[in-house]
Amino acid sequence: MIRDERYVEFYNLVKAYPNPFGDEIKVVDGFNLIVPRGDVVSIIGHSGCGKSTVLNMIAGLIPISDGGIVVAGKEIDGPGPDRCVVFQAPCLLPWMTAFENVMLGVKVSYPHVSAKERQEIVESALSMVGLDQAMHKYPRELSGGMQQRVGIARAIALKPKMLLLDEPLGRLDSLTRMELQDVILRILDKEKITTLIITHDPDEAIYMSDRICMMTNGPHAKVGEVMEIEFERPRDREAIVETDAFYEYRRRLLAFLDHCEAEKGARKKKQAS
Repeated sequence: MIRDERYVEFYNLVKAYPNPFGDEIKVVDGFNLIVPRGDVVSIIGHSGCGKSTVLNMIAGLIPISDGGIVVAGKEIDGPGPDRCVVFQAPCLLPWMTAFENVMLGVKVSYPHVSAKERQEIVESALSMVGLDQAMHKYPRELSGGMQQRVGIARAIALKPKMLLLDEPLGRLDSLTRMELQDVILRILDKEKITTLIITHDPDEAIYMSDRICMMTNGPHAKVGEVMEIEFERPRDREAIVETDAFYEYRRRLLAFLDHCEAEKGARKKKQAS
């Protein structure tokens, strides 16, 4: 795979909403980020800073107020199968099996391939997330973690240019969360899909990412700092958490978040006085 250092570009990205008085409030204001092809980038920041807003703009789910986003040399202008989102809630259709939920998107994205080829695509995706033996079960028969695996399979089956993960593990217990982190990383190491992860968890960001984008508080949120994570792939969780580098990354992340929180507190105090 040829490495494209500017595979995804966010340039001067702005998202503004009108307030009750008709004035525009810029929630995200001048967000700039470059993502090389095949990299995994996490966006982290305090609640309300605009992390999911950025993801929804690149997914094409909400319009961009100003600036732009380029993916694989093409400026986006709406949703498309080249960018697949996995949300915190898997949103499976309850009357369809795991296989049928994944097949729904495959039929739309691969209209010209044979039924046998579509079946192989779906079975391969479900196998990659460890659901070989559960692909014909309904959502009500699956645990929360298994349902989220279906959501991941539904996205990777479409072979997207970019995978967008909007806190997909946030509702899971810590053990299931770690298991799914490893499932996702194995898939990304194999498929080399360029990935953007929204997370509140510093440890998750460090373990899963090649770089971490730290956002300032909103309104007028933007990139505050980008931290390169230099652990090799594939990742070994036990080895990583024993390194000094892991705790230095963690210290830098928490220091940035604490600084943002202190600035927010100072601003509120000034406004109140």
